[in-house]
Amino acid sequence: MAEPLRPGRSCPLDYRYGAAALAAPASLCADTLWVVGGVYGNGCALERVLADFDAEPGDKALVFNGDFHWFDVAYDEFVRVNQAVLAHRATRGNVESELARPQAQAGCGCAYPDWVEEQTVERSNRIIGRLQATARAVPGACAQLGALPMYLVAQVGGARVAIVHGDGDALAGWGFSQEALATPAGLAAAERAFDAAGARVFASSHSCLPVLQGFSGDRALVNNGAAGMPNFAATRFGIATRISVAPSAAALYRMRVGALYVEAVAIDFDVQRWTQRFLEQWPPGSDAHDAYFSRILNGPRYRRAQALRRFEAGAAVAA
Repeated sequence: MAEPLRPGRSCPLDYRYGAAALAAPASLCADTLWVVGGVYGNGCALERVLADFDAEPGDKALVFNGDFHWFDVAYDEFVRVNQAVLAHRATRGNVESELARPQAQAGCGCAYPDWVEEQTVERSNRIIGRLQATARAVPGACAQLGALPMYLVAQVGGARVAIVHGDGDALAGWGFSQEALATPAGLAAAERAFDAAGARVFASSHSCLPVLQGFSGDRALVNNGAAGMPNFAATRFGIATRISVAPSAAALYRMRVGALYVEAVAIDFDVQRWTQRFLEQWPPGSDAHDAYFSRILNGPRYRRAQALRRFEAGAAVAA
C-alpha cells in the first residue's frame, strides 16, 4: 500500500527528474559562476548579492537556484524580489513551485525528512498559505515562476556544474543536506548522482545549512545554505556559492577542484534594516517569527568548521 501523502513531508512526483537528466548539455558558460539559493524574500540580502556580483570582474554568470521568495508576504516586497531575481537566470525551488501551481498534498513542498520536528512542518505549511495569497495578487507572477526550470547545467573553466535546488534526483530532495552527507549512505548516493550527471561540481541549497563536501575523482558538492539568513552560530550574514577559475580573497572557505575554486562567500546585508522589514511582515506570535527569528538574531547551532568536508580516501561509504 502506498504511503499517504503528508503536506510538507511528501515530495510531489513532478518534483522528480533523476540525476541522468542532468547529463544534458550546458546552457551557460562562464569563468566565474555565482549560485545563490535561499534568499527567502530578504530584499536586503538580495541587494547585497547583486552589488557584490556586480563588482565581480571578468566573464561571469549569476544563477538563483530557488526559494528566493518566503518571508516577503507584503505585496511591494514580493514584487521587488520577484523583479530583481527574474532579471537574472533562475531555477525554481519548492517555494516557487507551490506558488506557481499549489498541490493540495504538497503543503510548502519542502519534503521535510523525519528528523525535522512536526511543528516546523506545520508552520511552513501556514507560511506558504500566506505567501500564495500574495503571489496570486501580483499580475503574471505565478505564471513566471511556473515557467522556471528545476535545474540548470553550466560550464565553468571547462568543467560541468550541475545546479539544482534540492539534490541530484528531486527538486525538494534532502540528499545534499549536511545531515545526509554525514552518513556513508548519503555519500554513496551523492557519488551515484555525480556519475549519472557527469558533473564535476554539484551546486545546491534547499536544506538551509551550508556544506562543501569533496568526493572521489576530484569532485565537489557545495550547498550554500541560505543567502538570506545566518548560517553559523553567532553570525548574521548569508552565504552564496562562487565557482571560478580564480580564487576570491573574500572566500569564507574553499575547495580546489581541478582548475576550479569552489567557495563560500559571505553576504553581509544590512541586518538592522532587514530585521525591521521582517518584523513588519511577521510580528511576534506569527509563524515565521516563531520559526526563524531566533536564527535571524543568533544564527543556527552550526559552526563554520562543520561545513568544510574534504574527501578522505578509504572513508567508509555504504554500497
